[in-house]
Amino acid sequence: MWTIYTETGTVILVGEIRAVPQSTPWQPDRLKEATGEADRVIIRSRPKISPGDIFRLIFRGGSFTKLPDKSVAADYLDLDQRARLAALEAEYDKDYDRGSFLMTAFDLLARRLDFDDDTLDDDATDIVRKAADKADVPIQRPERFRGEDLLDNLADAPPASHIPCLEAAMTATETGPDIIAKRGDDWRKFDIPAVMENPLEIALGTCWPWADPELGEDIRGAWIDMIEGAAAADGTTVAVVPLRVLAEPQGVLDSLETRGFEIGGPVWR
Repeated sequence: MWTIYTETGTVILVGEIRAVPQSTPWQPDRLKEATGEADRVIIRSRPKISPGDIFRLIFRGGSFTKLPDKSVAADYLDLDQRARLAALEAEYDKDYDRGSFLMTAFDLLARRLDFDDDTLDDDATDIVRKAADKADVPIQRPERFRGEDLLDNLADAPPASHIPCLEAAMTATETGPDIIAKRGDDWRKFDIPAVMENPLEIALGTCWPWADPELGEDIRGAWIDMIEGAAAADGTTVAVVPLRVLAEPQGVLDSLETRGFEIGGPVWR
C-alpha cells in the first residue's frame, strides 16, 4: 500500500497481483480497516461479454487458437526460439507447432507452470469490494471494455506480435514453479522490485492485453484517469490497482512522484 497526500485528501494505492498462492500468509486486516474508513474505493471492472461475443469467439476460434494459413511455429521463430519450444514440447508431450503463440504461452503458464492453481479465494479487489459493501462505501470502477472490441483486437494482432509473450512464458516455465511462491512472498514482504523482476510477473505483463500497444495503453490510461480524479477529490480514496500499472517504469507511481506528490510506502524501483 502506498499513501499519496494531496491538497484535498489522501489516496491509498494498493498494488494487486492476481493469483496469490495459498502458501502466501497474507493478512488483509489493514486493508479492510482502510476501506471501512474511506470515502470511496476504486476497483477493477470486468469486460462486457455478451452472448453475441461468445458466438463470435466460437465461429472465429481458429483465428485465436491457430497460426494462420497452415503456417507453423518455425515460420516465425528463430532457431533458438524454436529449439526452446521443442524442448518444452518434449518435456510436456505437447505439440505447439500450429498453435497461436498467445495460446501456447497461456498453456505454458496456466497448465505447465500451474501459476493459477492453489490460489487464495479472495484477492485484494475481493477484500476491498466486500469491506466497502459492508461499510456502505461507494465503489467506482474504470470504464469497462466491450467484449467485441477485445475479441477484434485479439483477432487483428499478427502472430509475430505475440512472440515476446511466448519467450517470456518459456522463460518462466523453464525457471520452474518456485517462482510462483517467491512472487507471492516478495509481494507480501513489500519487495516490489523483486516482484517486478520475477519471470512470472514479467510474462504476465508481456502478454496480451498488457503488451498490446493500443489496448494496453487504454487500460493504463483508464487507471491513470481514475487515480488523477481521486487525487483531486476530497477525503480518502482506496484504489486497488494492478501492481504493474503502479510500479512499472514510467508507471503511475513514477508519474505521481514526477508531479511532486508526497508518496509514503515501499520502494518500487
